[in-house]
Amino acid sequence: MPSSPSIAELKEALSTPDAYPHDPEEITFTQTHISLIALVPPRVYKIKKPVSLAYLDFSTLERRRHFCEEEVRLNRRLAPDTYEGVVPIVATEDGLRVDADSGAGPVVEVAVRMKYLHPDQFLEARLARGQAGTADIDRVVRTLCDFYESRPSRPEVAEAGRLPALRAVTEGNFAEAEAHVGTLLSRPAHEALQFYADRFYDQHAGLLQRRRAEGFIVEGHGDLRLEHVHLTDERVAIFDCIEFNDEFRHLDVANDVAFLAMDLDRKGHPDLSRRFVARMADGLDDPTLPTLMPFYKSQRAQVRGKVHGLRAADDEVSPGERARSRATARHYYQLALRYAVAGDAPLVVVVMGRPGTGKSTQAEAVARSLGWPHLASDRIRKTLAGVPLHDRADANTRERLYTDATTEVTYATLRTRAVERARRQQGTVLDATYSRRAQRERLRSTLRAADVPYVFVEVTARDDILKKRLRERSAEAATASDARATDFEMLSERYEAPDALEDSRHVHIDTDGTPAQTTLEILETLIRLSD
Repeated sequence: MPSSPSIAELKEALSTPDAYPHDPEEITFTQTHISLIALVPPRVYKIKKPVSLAYLDFSTLERRRHFCEEEVRLNRRLAPDTYEGVVPIVATEDGLRVDADSGAGPVVEVAVRMKYLHPDQFLEARLARGQAGTADIDRVVRTLCDFYESRPSRPEVAEAGRLPALRAVTEGNFAEAEAHVGTLLSRPAHEALQFYADRFYDQHAGLLQRRRAEGFIVEGHGDLRLEHVHLTDERVAIFDCIEFNDEFRHLDVANDVAFLAMDLDRKGHPDLSRRFVARMADGLDDPTLPTLMPFYKSQRAQVRGKVHGLRAADDEVSPGERARSRATARHYYQLALRYAVAGDAPLVVVVMGRPGTGKSTQAEAVARSLGWPHLASDRIRKTLAGVPLHDRADANTRERLYTDATTEVTYATLRTRAVERARRQQGTVLDATYSRRAQRERLRSTLRAADVPYVFVEVTARDDILKKRLRERSAEAATASDARATDFEMLSERYEAPDALEDSRHVHIDTDGTPAQTTLEILETLIRLSD
């Protein structure tokens, strides 16, 4: 038997209408790290790449044929009219031909043949145009509830709900994401996500075991995303389920639901996400499903980060697409961490402390890990006054910058921007000394009145360390802060340290360790407070 052509050779050969039985007028390709898809209306041909990864093996033609057949079988559950079958790709005297007659030549590859679905009717596209709403979500809910209820759990499927099996899947994802640490996510973010997962499994072991025994582990979809939901007036088709790995498809119903809910959040529709989860919980008579959402959403975001990270390393993908995949992977990893520290709600993280404690360094690191803006009082103060950010102000300018009135406008701006973002279901990291108890109380009152969760993170250090850092700052340029070693005594006298009775949402973090260690400690603390 002749060897299978490479993906590049397949793409070139299938770029001509003669390669298809219906002489298509249009030929476009898309690909993932495991598939090449030829879009040739009114058909689509999906070819599996000859890859072997930790979670799938398409390395031989026979294995690719097997998984093509599995893809058709499994996807006919939720998209029966879309999947038409598995067809050969034949090497003829005139070149490669898709779905050719038997006897035309040796079969060198196989493909899944599908009906072409109009791109305007995918749920992702409808949402982008503002043409999808609660009625569409409710149709998807009815389709999924009918699907899950028609396929009760089986003993061999329920095995996937045992804690060791759940942990193994999670640990496998972390192991694969390790290659992305330092480029697509930071070491503290990666370790904080591991901390969150371990903590979740320890705290919810009883609930997870009850759900397994009560039949909530099913043979589901496994890849339930907006781009896999297609709606017309006549039907809802949900396609492209996971066929290549049983453990990705044998899962808690909540895990399946979380993928689509996460996608709705990611696309800026948290209201529809909440409705989807609530309606699924009602439709399945599953009151504990919402409890699991932040964890499974975080897991799903990590998986998408990993997948886009793999795509960014694929040499067969164009440089532009690789760059977009890197950016998308970073976004997903940030989203995963946001679920860990804030659940499904916005959060305001206030990083405060005396100058020299490293609060701005930590505020920036936390903000970058979460994908939230870092709003610093030093920058806002100078921007409002029209003073260059990295020029240390002279005596007259400093007197103007640090009047009580200017300080109040600066802190009021921080409050306003944090609340505005929270109303859009977005989190924020604030960076300011908050040296006065009254400043902290005004922020707390504002956030409580708006029903916005918050955490004050006070970073601390010994006086000798603060003096050393301020001396080093005095010798450096390019910092928005005007505090220097000569200001130490004055700034220390003005700092009204919070006491133990001030606020239960106030934590102390010492910065004697490395910056990365401090960032990890902050993230782990935020995760503990999210319970």
